[in-house]
Amino acid sequence: MGSFAKPKLVVSQCIEFDHCRYNGDLIHHPTIRKLMNHVDFLPVCPEVEIGLGTPRETIRIVLQNGEQRLVQPKTNRDVTGDMEKFSVDYLHSLPHIDGFILKSRSPSCGLKEVKLYTSTEKGPAIGSSSGLFGGKVQKIYPHLAVEDEGRLNNFLIRERFFTKIFLLAAYRELKREGSVQKLTDFHNKNKYLFLAYSRPTQKLLTRILKNKENYPADVLFMLYEKALRRLFLRTARYDSSINAAKEMAKAFDKDLNEKEKLYFLELTEKVAEKKEPFSSVMALLKSWACRFDDEELLRQSWFEPYPGDLLEISDSGKGRDY
Repeated sequence: MGSFAKPKLVVSQCIEFDHCRYNGDLIHHPTIRKLMNHVDFLPVCPEVEIGLGTPRETIRIVLQNGEQRLVQPKTNRDVTGDMEKFSVDYLHSLPHIDGFILKSRSPSCGLKEVKLYTSTEKGPAIGSSSGLFGGKVQKIYPHLAVEDEGRLNNFLIRERFFTKIFLLAAYRELKREGSVQKLTDFHNKNKYLFLAYSRPTQKLLTRILKNKENYPADVLFMLYEKALRRLFLRTARYDSSINAAKEMAKAFDKDLNEKEKLYFLELTEKVAEKKEPFSSVMALLKSWACRFDDEELLRQSWFEPYPGDLLEISDSGKGRDY
């Protein structure tokens, strides 16, 4: 499939990069280790950055007078202002990036399921929230790929994350070059991947490019990027992916015999019934593209939206219920 653009990701520093957890631990995670060969990581520990040190007394989110405060129970120190200032300054200072991998359930980095308390005293949590840094990430960068390390243990979530970061990285590179022709090539290469996520968005992106003569290059890129951000609002589902596969299969209509066409339809029905993995359909389509030497289809990113060595054998077909 060729080379991939290198995504740029901010990652919680305690995951694989430094012993900076509150107790001095380092967290190991196989996904982050595998990504190191393909990604430029920017490690950061917000708690260390605001001077809490390592090891350190734990902090928690406490609800006070209807407002969430970040407090260190042992010292009764309120670090809300420090964390908010660091978060805003740091996030606005970042170079062009494609996403974040943050520590789950952390009062600073957590994206959700962070315990919320009524006081610094011992007692049960009354609910959950996002960490102060993690919450700011979601507010400032809602269009980027943002996950915590815990959710990346799920195949579907991990696949969606990989697909998004490599697509965003590829778009970031071509946007920097500003070539309308390269933008058109990018769109054509990703046609079926876009279809698998959202036919309406794919149609909108196509319509924008069809009217490219009406816009200066910078306006065209702005419109295209705005539409592209809508693409991942939902996960690629099995029904839309099957429809995209049927669309691709039309390219072979005149070359296939009736038995082959019937087999394809039966296979897609089994996928819809979750009796076959979707990877079976993809393998069949790619074999036809090779057999009939269809270079246009063979270059489609849908066959390999991210480097193949990131896909584990145990993942093959597992959980692909879309």
